[in-house]
This record gives sequence, structure tokens and C-alpha cells, in this order.
Amino acid sequence: MHIREDDLRGADVVALLQAHLDDMHRHSPPESVHALDLDALRRPEITFWTMRDEGGALMGCGALKQLDAGHGEIKSMRTAAAHLRRGVAATLLRHVLRTARARGYRRLSLETGAPEAFAPARALYARFGFAECGPFADYAEDPWSVFMTLELRGSD
Repeated sequence: MHIREDDLRGADVVALLQAHLDDMHRHSPPESVHALDLDALRRPEITFWTMRDEGGALMGCGALKQLDAGHGEIKSMRTAAAHLRRGVAATLLRHVLRTARARGYRRLSLETGAPEAFAPARALYARFGFAECGPFADYAEDPWSVFMTLELRGSD
């Protein structure tokens, strides 16, 4: 498996991100969907990565948004259906954590869904030490959202 920065132009990446958006809309009302579209993921404050297997098949993706000099936000974490439960999300999350630490971020936060469909994501983040918190950045309280944060210290 290898992870690299991606320009979001590949058809497989576009399809995975569309599936991600579709899934978010399936489980949350439109006003509570905070997943970013392709144009938003191409903004300069966002770094986007894909993970591929040795044959080049897309396994998953993730992004890191700089909120300020010491605070980042995880965005667009998604595992391709064919690669679920193979450690893709954990590998991508480790990569995001290493990058955030290398950039000198003191805190890394995220928003994920509150419905049961998002329980595996919440469990993954909790395993890595993320704890629930209040809204951050431009978010507001929302019964459909769970906000989590992690104070960054040392190595992962």
C-alpha cells in the first residue's frame, strides 16, 4: 500500500468522493452534511491523499485542512467498499496525524455524523485518542454531528 498527495482528477477518486457525498446525504439532512466537494477539496489550505494497493487500485482517501497555524481538521476520510475492514482508514489516519505533527499543529479536530451509520468512524477516532468536544471553526451545535478533537504531542 502507498499513500500520495492527489490532484482529485482521476475517475476512481471522483467516483469514491461522489459515493462519500451520497452516503453522507443518505444518513443526514442536507444542512448537516459537511463533506466537501471536489472544488472545495482543491483549496490551498487542504492537502488530499489517496491510498492505493500495489496494483494501483484505489483503497481510500483522506484530507487535512489547515484551520490556523496550530489547528487542523480531518476531512473526507473514506475507504473504498472493496477494501473495508483491511486497515485502510487506520493507515490513512496515521499518515494524517504524522503530517499534522510535522506541520506543528497542536490540535487536530473533526466532524462526523451522529447516526449509527457513523459509529465505526467514531470508534476509529476514539481508538486514536480523539475525544468528543464542542463545535470548532465555523461549525454550530447540530444533533446530527459529533465533534472530536485530539491534542497532538510527540509521535503517534
